[in-house]
Amino acid sequence: MTGVVLVARRELNTRLRTRSFVVGTLVILLVLAGYLLLQATLIRGANTAKVGLAGQTTAIATQLREAAQTVGEHVETVPVASAEQGERQVRDGDLDVLVHGSAADLRVVVKSELDQQLRAVLNGIAQQQVLNAKLVEADQDPAEVMREVGAAQVQLTELEPRDADSGQRLAIGLVIVFLLFFGIQAYGGMVAQGVVEEKASRVVEILLSTLRPWELMLGKVIGLGLVGLVQLVILAAAGLAMATGSGALTLSGVAIGTVVWGLLWYLLGFFLYAMVYAAAGSLVSRQEDTASVVTPVSLTLMAGFVVGFNVLIQDANSTGAQVLSLVPVFSPILMPGRIAAGVAAGWEVALALVLTVVFGALLTWVSGRVYRNAVLHTGSRMRLRAALRLGR
Repeated sequence: MTGVVLVARRELNTRLRTRSFVVGTLVILLVLAGYLLLQATLIRGANTAKVGLAGQTTAIATQLREAAQTVGEHVETVPVASAEQGERQVRDGDLDVLVHGSAADLRVVVKSELDQQLRAVLNGIAQQQVLNAKLVEADQDPAEVMREVGAAQVQLTELEPRDADSGQRLAIGLVIVFLLFFGIQAYGGMVAQGVVEEKASRVVEILLSTLRPWELMLGKVIGLGLVGLVQLVILAAAGLAMATGSGALTLSGVAIGTVVWGLLWYLLGFFLYAMVYAAAGSLVSRQEDTASVVTPVSLTLMAGFVVGFNVLIQDANSTGAQVLSLVPVFSPILMPGRIAAGVAAGWEVALALVLTVVFGALLTWVSGRVYRNAVLHTGSRMRLRAALRLGR
């Protein structure tokens, strides 16, 4: 393994020190930080309404805030001197809503549209005031009556309780699916590009004078795979810290477990695809021909990403999702997302791991044969069938 280690170390040291790796990682981190900041700002802004109260309606400020909180809305109440002044503030954007009139006859002013949940809260307050007045007329204690009314609740039985954190689990799964797709495609493409560069510059002839073809191929795949792993760890760690700090992520334990599974599946998926990328790159001798041989591999990986993304959004626990997550070419992308969503059974994960390892070993043997027979070929593109036939 000495030759493999030397090639892997060369690739690792060369790629980690390149400006493109450092700048690319920093750009992705900045984009991620900006996205999380934007999301946190939008979430806070979407759930907060600034409501001006004029006249008698100032008395319902506490009731309005408490009622809004029960439906997931955050309301900030502001006393306003007059309805006219409040309307000007609404028109200028200083207030989202103006409420004036009496508690039983609320008048609401908005610039364009009133949030439906806030409308229901205000209607409930007005109806409560009318009911209280009628109960007083009937010589009934409104507080006692409302306690009795509030005690009447439906008895709910949930046959399949919904996980309250399912939405956040799904988001974590989608993020890890994207990161795995990005890492495997980007660094798998680098493997093919590196093979073609070495052939075009004739460096491969010098390297193969002291190394066997499988040593050069395996060393390149391992080295670039470790570079991708380093970047993935940096992005995952920084993303977890920023998401937790911004309040966008509360399931830190689930996220950490997903990252660990994601790293394992990245190694398996990258090794599986990178071997094929290396074999595909060995079929051509010019950079301009690289796209023609790596496109089928990239399309297969893209299909796994698109299928995985859509299946997770629709139903991660469907029969289709279970079957596709066991297919080795889809498993590295789809299975980590299902694990994050909490719907992957232990036997499914174990079976997917075994199938991926076995299929990866088979692809490694085939890819190694193609690479050995085609890596010294120059000139026009070598046919895959010819590369497989040689050396029999």
